[in-house]
Amino acid sequence: MLDATTRSGGTATASPPLPAPALVPTGFADSPTGVAARCTRALLSPWSRFSLLVTLLVAAGGSVLLFEPQRLLADGWPPQLGGAGAALVFAAAYGLCTVAFVPRPILNLAAGALFGSQLGIGAAVGGTVLGAGIAFGLGRMLGQDALRPLLRGRWLKAADGQLSRHGFRSMLAARLFPGVPFWAANYCASVSRMGWLPFLLATALGSVPNTAAYVVAGARASAPTSPAFLIAMACIALPALGGAVVAWRKRHHFRSR
Repeated sequence: MLDATTRSGGTATASPPLPAPALVPTGFADSPTGVAARCTRALLSPWSRFSLLVTLLVAAGGSVLLFEPQRLLADGWPPQLGGAGAALVFAAAYGLCTVAFVPRPILNLAAGALFGSQLGIGAAVGGTVLGAGIAFGLGRMLGQDALRPLLRGRWLKAADGQLSRHGFRSMLAARLFPGVPFWAANYCASVSRMGWLPFLLATALGSVPNTAAYVVAGARASAPTSPAFLIAMACIALPALGGAVVAWRKRHHFRSR
């Protein structure tokens, strides 16, 4: 069949047909970039970060069980350290141990036995704030985005609103009340909208009474009949008893409702 140019008597020849564009599968056209982007999104997704947080906490708790840091206290503090330098190292170790779920009363007693009342209180409170800050940061970066969508129940929403709107007051009460676990308060606050400054300031102030009582008890443990030891034990026992009574009454009140 002649084209239009040939039928009209022209001398122009028909242009050759253009080659058809090669069909490249969509999944392979941007394979390196697409796979890398998908992997990055998967690794940075909220539940991936939450899984990393759980892994870190399990590893921290397992390391405490494996290495038994209490042996350091039983065998004595390293002799090359002393004074304020030793207290700073102890505060750093204290903070890391609280992240690994080591009970704070044991650490507070150790601070009093190693450094006495004054320096021991400073080391214990500093370690408390450091450990709380590490836990709060881990929970905020790795767990908040995954857990906040789960706050749907009435009680969970009420607790989140209380922590978010009245952060300093709520955290101060949690630190003063002996029945609230240290780690639970840290991670609950990290999931809420509470700011860093109210959290750390309330932790520092609210932890002083209970921490000081344990440190003084540890420092005076060699003289259990001394007034300082007896007063420290009373300061430990009475808030714990009061907290147990309040918890029992609240539990009874909820059951009656």
